[in-house]
Amino acid sequence: MRIINRINILICVVAISMLVSCKKSYLETTATDRISEDIALKTTDGCWKLLNGIHRILYTSHMGRQDRVGQGANMMDMDAMGDDITLSSVQDWYIAPYLWYNTNRNQLSALVYFNYFFYYEIINNANLLIDNVKASKGSEEDKKAILGQAYAYRGWAYFQMIQLYGERFNANGTNTGLGLRIVRHSQEPVKPRASVAVVYNLINSDLDSAILLLDGYKRANKSHLNQSVAQGFKARVALTQQNWSTAATMAAAARSGYALMDSVSYMSGFNDNNNPEWMWGSHQQENQTTYFASFFAYMSCNFPSQNIISSPRAMLDSVYRLIPSTDVRWQLWDSTGANLSFPVPKDASGKDVGTRVKFMQRKFKVANPELSIGDLPLMRASEMYLIEAEANAQMGNSAKAAAALYPLAKQRDAAYMLSTKTGTALLNEISFQRRIELWGEGFRFYDLKRLNQPLDRSRHTFYKSYQKSVPAGDIKWQFLIPQAEIDASGKIIEQNPL
Repeated sequence: MRIINRINILICVVAISMLVSCKKSYLETTATDRISEDIALKTTDGCWKLLNGIHRILYTSHMGRQDRVGQGANMMDMDAMGDDITLSSVQDWYIAPYLWYNTNRNQLSALVYFNYFFYYEIINNANLLIDNVKASKGSEEDKKAILGQAYAYRGWAYFQMIQLYGERFNANGTNTGLGLRIVRHSQEPVKPRASVAVVYNLINSDLDSAILLLDGYKRANKSHLNQSVAQGFKARVALTQQNWSTAATMAAAARSGYALMDSVSYMSGFNDNNNPEWMWGSHQQENQTTYFASFFAYMSCNFPSQNIISSPRAMLDSVYRLIPSTDVRWQLWDSTGANLSFPVPKDASGKDVGTRVKFMQRKFKVANPELSIGDLPLMRASEMYLIEAEANAQMGNSAKAAAALYPLAKQRDAAYMLSTKTGTALLNEISFQRRIELWGEGFRFYDLKRLNQPLDRSRHTFYKSYQKSVPAGDIKWQFLIPQAEIDASGKIIEQNPL
């Protein structure tokens, strides 16, 4: 990977003539099993293959490590660094981010390196499409769909990164702190980091372009990005920027046409993007098995990896105890640690071999315990209801907030009544619904940072939790820039405050 000019992306031949994109390593200069980008990008067919490669990047392993499983790794990092998930063993592959030990404040750590270069890999692939698809040979309809998804991916990737490596966005501030280096084209010299404000301007510009270009696009499956997903991205960004009106409007538009799943589907394992509520999800076929390099090899309850056998994921007890027993989500965690209806990994003879702990989960399951395959939930309509509700509550529109929250809460709990709360009490109710609805889907660190709330692990007992608390606004909420980036840029890229 060359940082000073660009990350040179080619198209890889994988398995039976499947083409996907990948990046060069620092030392790699040639490859006999690849088709060069200048040939591949001459047609819309080649551009579609590159776009499909971006889709696949989201669930394949990176850095030669089985725990760095694309977007699934980021999701597990963000929840491990939050307060609602607890681990069960010091041998857990995500123990370092959970403990906040030698990770986000270490410029040499795998956590810092992966979350930086993973998203730039997506950005550079998207830039290749943005620079080349208009001149490619093919239909205008295809060009529009490809370009729209490329802009959506680029905006989303920058958004994921700026929340980690930049300071928290403050709608009442100047946001002039260091953000990210902006790369708009596939061949571009390295530039110093732009400010947080400038990065958010690019993100919003990209998403606005994507929403316009994807109007009318009918995708083949939910691994592709359509207009509703781009609107969902925009809603997320607006919520983070405290742009409440845009967040509410975009969330309502994004969820239009998606039905909330019923209780039976809710208990089926969160592994199938055919679920009507899923707006966006990585789809993995059985012939694309990645063995132990999979989100479900760490987060499911029934795949027989050593990580799951010894360290099942569990929920913070104080949050669980607030869930009514009439709520379907109450059934996702076992408060006793002794409920045998909760599946655990089995050995070859069919004997249970998994550890049972209090508040262990069964939200995520693999359909076939012999394979770690499952579709990755990346955006669901339920999140959009929650964004719409929170944004309205922040604006003081309590009735609209309660009305937005009601369909989701009622679908999960038949006994739920329309909320009559206002102000902080209503915001707390929405926050609670968000915590139990999106548990394990990668939001908690981001939520704590955007809301300027502290990390509070006073109830965590495992390993006495190295990081019991982090004050709101503390420097620890900002990841360091990887040293590899600083060195390769000739020190043009400046490090965050140490």
